[in-house]
Amino acid sequence: MIRRLLLRSPVVATLGVFVLLYAVSAIRYPAFTRPNVFLNLFSDHAALGIAAVGITLVIISGGIDLSVGAMIGFTSVVLAVLIEQNHLHPMLAVLVVLLIGTALGTGMGWIIRTFALPPFLVTLAGMFFARGMGLVVSLKSLSITDERFTAFGAWEASIGSLRIPSVSLVFLAVVALGAWLGRYTRFGRNVYAIGGSEDSAVLMGLPVGATKIRVYAFSAFCSALAGVIFALKGSSGYAHAGAGLEMDAIAATVVGGTLLSGGVGAVPGTLIGVLIFGVIQTLVLFENLNSWWGRIAIGLLLLMFVLVQRIVTRRAA
Repeated sequence: MIRRLLLRSPVVATLGVFVLLYAVSAIRYPAFTRPNVFLNLFSDHAALGIAAVGITLVIISGGIDLSVGAMIGFTSVVLAVLIEQNHLHPMLAVLVVLLIGTALGTGMGWIIRTFALPPFLVTLAGMFFARGMGLVVSLKSLSITDERFTAFGAWEASIGSLRIPSVSLVFLAVVALGAWLGRYTRFGRNVYAIGGSEDSAVLMGLPVGATKIRVYAFSAFCSALAGVIFALKGSSGYAHAGAGLEMDAIAATVVGGTLLSGGVGAVPGTLIGVLIFGVIQTLVLFENLNSWWGRIAIGLLLLMFVLVQRIVTRRAA
């Protein structure tokens, strides 16, 4: 019981930091108390959050995925070409790019499993490949003018006086899917077991190789979906989209309580980590400061949580 509480403490700390940060922001700027400001945290960071859900399971398994940002740019520009130049129905085009992204992730997972290569190197190669292929498709930003596609991006669900953008609903649906996979499925239990001790997982007869392939396929699926969200929000595709976003996704995951050593973490914690990112960036905007101050604050926060994780893991041991 004590060990379980210690391992959950980073998530509790994350929630505490979010509540404190939001409360301080609301005291300084009463606009933070408006429901639409809070809801904008979900819509403005939907692509980051969706990508972070996938990378959370990867890190829990003891791996890493550096191809996330490049996958977003690649899928967004391919989606724009399919809709605008090949005149595919938007839903069919979205399905195609999701399948392409998932296939690339499956390929990376297969290479990692078959050749026992470090995930860092394989996904780094995947990052260069996806970014390069996106630039081959188009060097310029491509607008998407299909009314069926832009209409879904502009659609909002009404709950009383609140209006929730479609991208926020997609983000929350992916969070729910990731949380369900991690907590209530055999796949999720295998992911935690592998991250805790791969050797022990092998001795227990768990499908280590197949689970690794699936976890990278899921991460790539989330990255491809994040590319679709980027295209929805901007009504365009751009091969350079998502540059550096993999670092933000990893940072949000760590701030959310996931241990980089693997075996410990939860998707709801990652959601809180993404919201903390949003609050910091919104506060920087309200303060009319240079955006780099937000990066500095996030860096210090990340360092603090890494130190907390080190203390927690030592006590749990």
